[in-house]
Amino acid sequence: MNPVLIASLFWTSLFLIGFSYFGYPLVIWLLARNKSRQQDTEEREPLDTNSLPKVSIIIAAYREEAVILERLNNLARLDYPTSKLEILIGCDGNEDLTGELVDSYGDDQIRLIQFEQRRGKASVLNDCVPLASGEILVFSDANTNMDPQCIRQLVRHFQDESTGCVCGQLILEDAETGKNVDGLYWKYENFLKHCETRLGAVLGVNGAIYALKKSLYQPVPADTIIDDFLIGMRVHLAGQRLIYDESAFAVEESATSVQAEFKRRIRIGTGAFQSLKHLKGLLHPRYGSIAFAFWSHKLLRWFCPVFMALAFLSNLFLLNQPLYQATLSLQILIYISAFIGMKLNGSSRLLKLCRVPGMFVQMNLALGIGLYRWLFTRQSGIWERTERSQPVSVPVNDHHIPETDPVVSDVESTTADTLPFTKS
Repeated sequence: MNPVLIASLFWTSLFLIGFSYFGYPLVIWLLARNKSRQQDTEEREPLDTNSLPKVSIIIAAYREEAVILERLNNLARLDYPTSKLEILIGCDGNEDLTGELVDSYGDDQIRLIQFEQRRGKASVLNDCVPLASGEILVFSDANTNMDPQCIRQLVRHFQDESTGCVCGQLILEDAETGKNVDGLYWKYENFLKHCETRLGAVLGVNGAIYALKKSLYQPVPADTIIDDFLIGMRVHLAGQRLIYDESAFAVEESATSVQAEFKRRIRIGTGAFQSLKHLKGLLHPRYGSIAFAFWSHKLLRWFCPVFMALAFLSNLFLLNQPLYQATLSLQILIYISAFIGMKLNGSSRLLKLCRVPGMFVQMNLALGIGLYRWLFTRQSGIWERTERSQPVSVPVNDHHIPETDPVVSDVESTTADTLPFTKS
């Protein structure tokens, strides 16, 4: 084999990995520094009550009896005029008490849409949206707790007719202690969102908290895995602006185990590759900074497992030179550190350092498995719900709620600083 071609393959693979995770954040930060801050967030004044638009909050729920009462109580505490707010709970399949609890809540703002047959989140959203009367749709999850002001913070941006969608900030908390457990990777992603917002190139939304003009909603294919990403990115295709506003925030508990989070991440990876069929047009240079961000932040990141494999394999064919003996040793050291970071718990400085490569390797392993599943298996929009550790809560308002036994996860709770990555 031609050693020049193999060396080119090796260095190209390393460059693409390095650019995706380090080069792109630096470039996007430099570009954002030279861009005046758009009036997207703090500078845009909230609307007065008379000017607020009609909002429909839509939540797709599957077997959420353990958390649905707390969610309904949270929605009841939102600071938004009752005459301009409706809440649609789409219950995907009648497999537990979720629908009964929603139906008996006794709040005229809240409407249950019960689907007897489980079909998946995409189908639930497609059927709920036409029933919504609001001009602005707010999508969220059954285990999310919204800040009372978050709806007002989201809808203020729609004063600008060019704004099509607004994504809020999701804060992760430990289920047992209630402490903020946002990890390094989560902070890294939020940093990128800030920079991309300034460039008008926010990539997708967080399914727990985002608002969309109803007129922009297009039905998503029933087999769609990451519906929030597809819905958000379609806003760019429609020629409208997608904004990130951290002042509109919500809270969720972190995943209960490394295994549950890894399984969820594999599914997200599969869905990412699946979405390319619908979003490939955004890779065209005519989309400017959006295309640059999509190539760099998403596409290169998704294919990093391939680049990592190519870098390792090509390195094996170049061991007749001392330089490549050193690079192979470095790669092996990184993978050993990653293994230690994934398998061992502790608070020593060495173990904390090992968690960074551990997070990186495990995240890319999940993406690699997702790529394999996208290529060789049939996809389904029926999602696997991440287990909750939160029990049924006692209602804090005046509604009468029938008592029910709490549903406790059979997965052992794990603190978030041992998790390899967080929700995105």
